[in-house]
Amino acid sequence: MPADAPSNVQASEAPPTRTDDAAPATAPRGGTAETGPEKLSRESVTIIATLLVATFVVILNETIMNVALQRLMVDLRVDAPTVQWLSTGFMLTMAVVIPTTGFILQRLSTRAVFMLAMGLFSGGTLLAALAPGFEILLLARIVQAGGTAIMLPLLMTTILTLVPVSRRGAVMGNVSIAISVAPAMGPTVSGLILQHFSWRFMFVFVLPIALLAFGIGARFLRNIGENEKTRLDALSVVLTVPAFGGVVYGLSQIGGGKGGPSTAAVAALGVGVVALLAFVLRQLRLQKSNEPLLDLRAFNFRMFTVSVLLLVVAMIALFGAVILLPLYLQEIRGLKSLETGLALLPGGLAMGLLGPVIGRIFDKVGPLPLTVTGSALMVLSLWQFSGLDAQTPVAWIIALHVTLSLGLAMLFTPAFTTGLNPLPPHLYSHGSAIMSTLQQVAGAAGTALLVSIFAVVSAGSGVVAGMHAAFLTAAAIALAAVVLSVLMRKTEGAAGPAAH
Repeated sequence: MPADAPSNVQASEAPPTRTDDAAPATAPRGGTAETGPEKLSRESVTIIATLLVATFVVILNETIMNVALQRLMVDLRVDAPTVQWLSTGFMLTMAVVIPTTGFILQRLSTRAVFMLAMGLFSGGTLLAALAPGFEILLLARIVQAGGTAIMLPLLMTTILTLVPVSRRGAVMGNVSIAISVAPAMGPTVSGLILQHFSWRFMFVFVLPIALLAFGIGARFLRNIGENEKTRLDALSVVLTVPAFGGVVYGLSQIGGGKGGPSTAAVAALGVGVVALLAFVLRQLRLQKSNEPLLDLRAFNFRMFTVSVLLLVVAMIALFGAVILLPLYLQEIRGLKSLETGLALLPGGLAMGLLGPVIGRIFDKVGPLPLTVTGSALMVLSLWQFSGLDAQTPVAWIIALHVTLSLGLAMLFTPAFTTGLNPLPPHLYSHGSAIMSTLQQVAGAAGTALLVSIFAVVSAGSGVVAGMHAAFLTAAAIALAAVVLSVLMRKTEGAAGPAAH
């Protein structure tokens, strides 16, 4: 945001009972985002670029498996519910590990966290390429997920620490290249690989890039910020498994069953909700001694809360496209996996490549014009999707998907930046972890809701009617994003500009 924004903006973001808002932030080694120079140093650019490349690789890997499940069923001689665990296990590991990253990023150095993340990811990738059977491949995916879960919070925390507030929008816009282009490319890349090679080459091609990022990071990455000798609360770590794992698994499995929700899915969701409540109460208690695993005091900042809610709604709506469009293109239009991936690629590229441009616009005009426009485009495109039928031209579907992607790009960068800007440095890692965790939960919830509606309506009125109902529901949910977008306001860094 502009450097001459009023320095008292941030004070309005938190209740007056807070005492840390007015206190100056402890300067990390190398300067803070508030005190650092407007122009990033070469070292800072190298650090951020290295983390961006690594994040791109690990997120690309997250979706590369989706179109390979049919091939794996044949090659590994397993049934559909079993092979689905390659995706479910990855998602569950992410849901459990991400809440712990706030603690990890505070306790370990930047370099140590990066080496841990990329070491896990590279080791898991190598194990996957050599896996003799399904069990080892599943273990490899779980190891990969452990590294993947750490990378995005590490990247976002590093940006908050190194980048001046007036340039965060532009730099955060580059993050959208990793979180938008990589998932969009995953199905296309895996489709191309599977046409010419065995499934192992999905990992063989990723491994050299992962090792290169690991090597560059080992050579050039420097530690930033101050480590805090906080105590690890074992009970909180134990609670993350049933809390976040149970909620995400229950939501992901509760939709799509032909006979309705399974008993196991409902039980997992119930246990997850109870464990999540216990986890929250435990963190609130630990906050009194400043030793929570996940510091929920980030929600004391109004713009953080509004931004998180906006991201949750956007993620639920996004999964309308991610889950339902491939179903439509393959089941109703008869496209093959590679053709489906190519049809969805322009939207993913548009979302990611426009991210830096939107970030620079955000730095000049703030979040409000972008988020209101983006949420309106999201509602409009999802509403148009609800009218798709068996004769809708594929070119029109691609155009609508690009429009949806543009709307989401105008939401993600402003929401990330506006939400994280007002946090004091000691909450950077926790704020990033909260955002990443709730995106996982929102994605699972969106999938469960929309796939359930699709399945129920399809059973009674046909596949096209099911698609209409699911997209119409997504459009209705997206209306909440319009309301939240209107509430968005410019936010200043926690300590205010040093020049003032």
